[in-house]
Amino acid sequence: MFAASTFANKKVGVFGLARSGISCATALRLGGAEVAAWDDSEPAVEKAKAEGITITNLHKVDFKTLDALVLSPGVPLTHPEPHWTVVKAKAAGIEIIGDTEIFARELAKAGSKLVAITGTNGKSTTTVLIGHVLREGGIDVDVGGNIGLAVFNLRAPVAGRVYVLELSSFQIDLMPSLKPDVGILTNITPDHLDRHGNLENYAAVKSRIFAKMESGATALISVDDAPSANIHAAHQGATPVSVQSTLGDGLTAADGILRVMRAGHVIDQIDLRAMPALKGKHNWQNACMAYGAAKALGISTAKIAAAMQSFPGLAHRMQQIARLGEVAFVNDSKATNADAAEKALSSFDNIYWIAGGIAKAGGIEPLLPYFNRIAKAYLIGAAAPDFAKSLEGKVQFEISETLERAVANAAADAAASIKAKPVVLLSPACASFDQYKNFEVRGEAFAELVAGLSGITMAHGVKS
Repeated sequence: MFAASTFANKKVGVFGLARSGISCATALRLGGAEVAAWDDSEPAVEKAKAEGITITNLHKVDFKTLDALVLSPGVPLTHPEPHWTVVKAKAAGIEIIGDTEIFARELAKAGSKLVAITGTNGKSTTTVLIGHVLREGGIDVDVGGNIGLAVFNLRAPVAGRVYVLELSSFQIDLMPSLKPDVGILTNITPDHLDRHGNLENYAAVKSRIFAKMESGATALISVDDAPSANIHAAHQGATPVSVQSTLGDGLTAADGILRVMRAGHVIDQIDLRAMPALKGKHNWQNACMAYGAAKALGISTAKIAAAMQSFPGLAHRMQQIARLGEVAFVNDSKATNADAAEKALSSFDNIYWIAGGIAKAGGIEPLLPYFNRIAKAYLIGAAAPDFAKSLEGKVQFEISETLERAVANAAADAAASIKAKPVVLLSPACASFDQYKNFEVRGEAFAELVAGLSGITMAHGVKS
């Protein structure tokens, strides 16, 4: 926690007292601001009090006495209708911002650098990968934002330090002075339309990450979906990124080899295909974005490639956690539906697949094109009988019922495989709530069971 001095001697309303709200209110107070903090949730208010936050009922405050309203990103700014605090703030003519906006002002004051990542999918892995590459490249870096630590729980900004932040559309909506040194857009697909009204509004908010970037800054924009391609077309000088086609200019990795293209010529490249935590086109895109960010900050290609090779992956997202001889064990517990599981199934062959839990609509029928990659399936939880019907006659399977039995049997079968590179893959295509509190607990249970196997070698940094 550090002081937010850019609001010293000002009166600031803070609405929303979850993790980031409490951190921001504390930082403002430490920086000399008068803070009026409130939440309409009584448990949130009580938790904030326990954290030492002074509570002020904003319903009873004249907003004309405030200099700014700091709004939680989870609170509606425009759709489906503006929150009551937003209405009061607009009527009073005060700015409406988020904790990340105050943080951005602190960075500017200190002379720190900002790498900002947004997009519908892939931004978390991209954020963590960039942080890893920069750190391995010798750069003083902190990682947070929409992932991991709230911004005011990071280290205090100092000149030269680089902050890598994942930013949601809600956070960008509350960051009018957002001006990253490196701005990244991974993709845009329909999401959060209840909060933005329509896809066009959602894309417009995402595009603001580039709106105020200065000369010399680096913009990396995917061109593999139409909304993102349109944003790229509107930003002259932005670097296009594609893993669906080979570009004549830009960053491309359609075949798993990251290439920097200029006028149709390859001027730099990194082979991603053997990197354990960067399997599949979605991860190749993450790698392209990380390469562009690292190059912009002066890291050599050799150091980037070495860092990508050592990247352990994001926990519970296609994370290679262990090896047993030739058998790899991959924790993809975050795959709580078929669309998410598709990425893992498309990235490996000779798969010993652990799946099941509470099924989402459609079950695993959309995964039919990948059934030929599955050597055997091990079905657990409530969805096991329905998944068995989908696999009947197409994929060998057993109803293991429990994760413990599934891990033991899958490991034994994979170790006996005569095919190359067997993978024991936990990619459940289901929610976890029938057997586990959440996907993290399920993934941790998988890691513990794998760690207990005889002869296993756990990956560096994996909890077991």
